[in-house]
Amino acid sequence: MAISDNSDHIIHMSTYTSSKPYQCSQCDKVFSQKSNLKSHMRTHTGEKPYQCSTCERIFSQKTNLQSHMLTHTGNKPYKCTQCDKAFSQNSVLIKHMRTHTGEKPYQCSHCDKAFSISFILKNHMKTHTGEKPYQCNQCDKAFTQSGSLIKHMRTHTGEKPYQCSQCDKAYSQYGGLMYHCRTHSGDKPYQCSQCDKAFSQNAVLNKHMRSHTGEKPYQCSQCAKTFSENSILKNHLKIHTGEKSYQCSQCDKVCSKKSSLKSHMRTHTGEKPYNCSHCDKAFSDNGVLKNHIRTHTGEKPYQCSQCDKAFSSYSILINHRRTHTGEKPYKCNQCDKAFSQNGSLIKHMRTHTHTRNKPYSCSQCDKAF
Repeated sequence: MAISDNSDHIIHMSTYTSSKPYQCSQCDKVFSQKSNLKSHMRTHTGEKPYQCSTCERIFSQKTNLQSHMLTHTGNKPYKCTQCDKAFSQNSVLIKHMRTHTGEKPYQCSHCDKAFSISFILKNHMKTHTGEKPYQCNQCDKAFTQSGSLIKHMRTHTGEKPYQCSQCDKAYSQYGGLMYHCRTHSGDKPYQCSQCDKAFSQNAVLNKHMRSHTGEKPYQCSQCAKTFSENSILKNHLKIHTGEKSYQCSQCDKVCSKKSSLKSHMRTHTGEKPYNCSHCDKAFSDNGVLKNHIRTHTGEKPYQCSQCDKAFSSYSILINHRRTHTGEKPYKCNQCDKAFSQNGSLIKHMRTHTHTRNKPYSCSQCDKAF
């Protein structure tokens, strides 16, 4: 091998001597080559001199730009031997292989967590240090990752760079576009391990899993109730605040949720758009149809955690649980009696109203019940 000049000779010899004469002035890293130090300095300055000519994305390293260009050409030469996935970069293939092997070589020095990718470990370390070096210049928010800051900035700019190729929708985040594209393809890669349901988003699968586990991680700060989804908690909080923003145009009823108003409107229109595929019954509410379907299938997915009983609807499970807890949330406003079920309270109230409220009349005599 021929060496063209003395500087090349020095660089080449460092590969044998392990000499690293180039010290970073911002941290304690050292390098064997000046060009490596120059590339490293960009992690401190944020400089990104390499721009993509197709989409205008910029990169700090030329190799990163070259790898990125493959996303435009569609060339994916690195194929997984365990599944049919292929990648434009060998490094991405190596990371992907760990989803098959379960390998997590990057160990946190503060806790027992381990990770399959080094940058995930770096981001995790900031949860211990509290470091948030990426500051928004529009508001007071700060982030542990530069990517999170970039995504956040779009809430200020309104930028939506990820365009769907099937329709005119656009998204501020690539993940949002990926989820949307599955509405066109019908792809549902997230499979429930407890039943045969599959979902297009992992977050939706996580919510669904709570229907099996009974987990309710979202607690109301005003009362002791807990919920399986944050959106349900938000709607519940309106009970405490009294907020009811959806007014029925046919009567004076006001609903706290748009979906509740839509369901309520069917009591006026008589619409029953949800048809049972097993019989000729139809329902105004999809949830009621689902519960009805179980009378045909015999499915009882709601298991009591205190005994071996199971139920076809969640509301029946809730009522049953009160036989274990002794809870009686339905209180009579005429006396001190309380009941575990609303139906029992309604029946009891007739003992106070006597004959004035006996809606069930005998067709053979004048008795009412």
